[in-house]
This record gives sequence, C-alpha cells and structure tokens, in this order.
Amino acid sequence: MTAQIIDGKALSAKVKAGLKVEAAALHAKYGRAPGIAVVRVGEDPASKVYVTSKEKTAIELGFASSHHHLSDTVTQAELLALVAKLNADDTVDGILVQLPLPKHIDSTLVLETIDPAKDVDGFHAVNAGHLFQGRPTLVACTPFGVMRMLEEIGFNVAGKNCCVIGRSNIVGRPMAMLLLNASATVTICHSKSDVAAEVRRADVVIAAVGVSKLVKGEWIKPGAIVIDVGMNRGADGKLSGDVEFETAKERAAWITPVPGGVGPMTIAMLMSNTLLAAKARLGR
Repeated sequence: MTAQIIDGKALSAKVKAGLKVEAAALHAKYGRAPGIAVVRVGEDPASKVYVTSKEKTAIELGFASSHHHLSDTVTQAELLALVAKLNADDTVDGILVQLPLPKHIDSTLVLETIDPAKDVDGFHAVNAGHLFQGRPTLVACTPFGVMRMLEEIGFNVAGKNCCVIGRSNIVGRPMAMLLLNASATVTICHSKSDVAAEVRRADVVIAAVGVSKLVKGEWIKPGAIVIDVGMNRGADGKLSGDVEFETAKERAAWITPVPGGVGPMTIAMLMSNTLLAAKARLGR
C-alpha cells in the first residue's frame, strides 16, 4: 500500500476560489469587501513571511487588508490601544495579531482584548469556549483546515479512533474538540503519553507537536489517515514534519506532505473566518 497524497495547495486554491466569489457578492450587496487587519510587532523573519503571505492572499480574494507594523519597543498600552481602535473600526471584520510578541508584552492579554466577533484566529477564550460547548463560532484556522481536508477526501470521523499529538491552544486542543464534536473517539497525546501505542490503534493521526519525525512510520495502523501539522527546519535548511513521511506513506491510506499539506490550508481558513465574521457582523 502506498498512501494517496492530500494536496493542501490544490485544496487551498479550491477554497479560496469559493471565497473570492462570496467576497465579490458581499461587496456588491453591502458596498464594501470583508476587511482584515494584521498587526505585526518587531522584525521576526518568520512573522514577516507569514504576514506578507496573508496580505497577498487577502488582496487576491478581493478582501480589504491593512497591515500595522509596530516596533519591538512598543509598549503594551500602545498595542492594546491599537487593538481597541481596530475593534471599533466598522470596516474591519477580522483582527489578527501575529505571534510571537516581544517578551515584555502579555500575549494572552492582547489576544483577549480582541473583540471575539473579530477574532479570526479563533484564539479568544469566548470562541474557544463556544467550541468546547459544541457550538463553534470562529475556530482556530489550522484545525479548521484539517477538518476541511478530511471532508475533501470523504472521510467521516464519526466513531473512529483519532489520535491528536500535541495539546497547544493553537492546534491540539481545538483539533480535539472539533473531532469530538464530529463524534470521533479522541485521544490527546503529550510528553507523558505512550505515543507509539496510541498511534498504533488510531484510524486518524494528527501530529502537531513540532518535533521532527517524532511519529515513526512503523507505528501507523495500515489504512490510517495521517495529517502532519509539523513544520520543522533542519540544520540543512530543509523542512520536515512530525511524521516519518517516507515510511508512513507505505502504511497509510492518505497522508499530507510537508511542505504543501496543512500549511496552505491555514491561510485559506483564516480568510474563510474573515468572511464568516463579515457575514455575521452584516447580519447575513
């Protein structure tokens, strides 16, 4: 058996094509495009790349995009004031504060200051709470993208054993809740777990821990679905995921590559959240 590849680039393009049509319709009806504001602090190279990509995508889809780049010497009060200003701006439907923030800034306080209705990253406690209660509003983009990928390949997680490796608020926890809401049987693995044993019995493995090739191919249950969220750069500059791709693909039914798998979907779902936020704010 050799796994079929879940092409995140192709699916992302499909999702974005639909968003572009919807954005144009919203603009025609209400006289304005969905608006996203991105806040970046400092000169973190990865953050700059991410923000540039998000801005480019927004423009391609016909969204209104604004970029607020602040010095890493900005005070917490100044950053909170900017967030408050964006909260009050009726042309802004989504606010994204790019992480990481400088150490003197309380990231949690900044994220919790964002209006939950504009929290297109899905990180606010209100949105996380809605997801926990089984009534999601704006959901963290990467898990949202993973669910869309599973839908695309026609895989129903109901009743399946799903193993989520990693318990971050950005991926692991919301991923587990989305799967649980879809009636999957969910195991969350962390540093104290017997990861190999849990992976061996899983119908779906979602690796999101940030450790290169942690999940060995021999652990994969034959016919399982493998979603690799990891993005690790080695000393040679090459990217690798959290799963041993070459050996895992010989056992899995479907698998995502790194790069070109989950990554492109994250930005697509960020734009999807922005459109959802715009519709909700406009009463659609």
